[in-house]
Formats: sequence, C-alpha cells, structure tokens
Amino acid sequence: MDALHLKDKATILVVDDTPDNLALMSALLKNVYKVKVANHGDKGLRIAASTPPDLILLDVMMPDIDGYEVCRRLKADPGTRGIPVIFLTARSEPDDEQKGLALGAADYITKPISPPILLARVATQLALKASADFLRDQN
Repeated sequence: MDALHLKDKATILVVDDTPDNLALMSALLKNVYKVKVANHGDKGLRIAASTPPDLILLDVMMPDIDGYEVCRRLKADPGTRGIPVIFLTARSEPDDEQKGLALGAADYITKPISPPILLARVATQLALKASADFLRDQN
C-alpha cells in the first residue's frame, strides 16, 4: 500500500471547543484525510470509542474535561490506547508539553500552527501507526 493510498483512507478526529479552530483544521485536512470533529472532550471520547480514528488532534484547554484528561482516558482504554494523539494548544511552557507527552501523546504542537508542519507531523504519525499496525498484525 503506497503512502497516498494510506492517506486517502486515514481518519482524523479533531477535538477542540473553538468553532474557528475546528473549521481551520477541517479545511487543512479534508482534501487528504477523512475528518471528524468534536466540540468537547466527552464527545471526542465517544467518537473515538465507537469509530476509532487513525489519529486524534486534541486541544488542551477545553471546558468540563481538558485535553490532558481526554488523553489519559484514551490511553487507559484498550480500545483507544493505540490511537496517536497530537496536542494542539496555545500552552507553550515546557512543563505543559512534558505533561502531554508523559500522558502518552505522540506529539505536541503550539498554536498558532504552521499548516505545512502540522501536515508533516500528521503524515509522520500516520505512517508510524500504519507500521505498528502492520507489525502487530504479523504476530
């Protein structure tokens, strides 16, 4: 399977409470990936559990349940723990990034995002996931 074919099939779940951010992420990703959106953490968890995406882009600062807690729950659930999570956040302190990575996030991108960098990091994480899935299926 070539990389282009892989990208055509990949589903990305974007979880962010800001409508403008959801629209921006959808616009950046929709030509290459299937995009699902959730405007709060609980909805993101429900979508991830019912129809697991290939990757999750997750905001940190959300009401009710923040992105760190969403990530913690995703990684605690055997059905969702293998989904790569990339945090997208305005929090740029090293402690915030370390916390996200310690919870199991694959990457941490600060806002404002650079579209080419975001797309490159998404593609990298999807390729890593595809390789891990392939190896898992071989065993």
